[in-house]
Amino acid sequence: MTRTRVELEPDTVERDLARLVLTVIELLRELMERQALRRVESGDLTEEQEERLGTTLMLLEDRMGVLRDRFGLEPEDLNIDLGPLGKLL
Repeated sequence: MTRTRVELEPDTVERDLARLVLTVIELLRELMERQALRRVESGDLTEEQEERLGTTLMLLEDRMGVLRDRFGLEPEDLNIDLGPLGKLL
């Protein structure tokens, strides 16, 4: 079983730190997306709010792609192994 953990090395500290920060941001992005879907499905939002929310989530996903590219990371690199707790995402 291969485990992927954050290991800070002097040569890769910037990339490793970016990986950790982007992982937290990705976790929050996914939680926001799920909450948005629940609100849309429950009918709590106006059409304008739904449109704005969708646009915002798409922009956030785009920006995450740009940042992953900047640091040479793939989406699966953000799924940190938490040991006995399993994968984060």
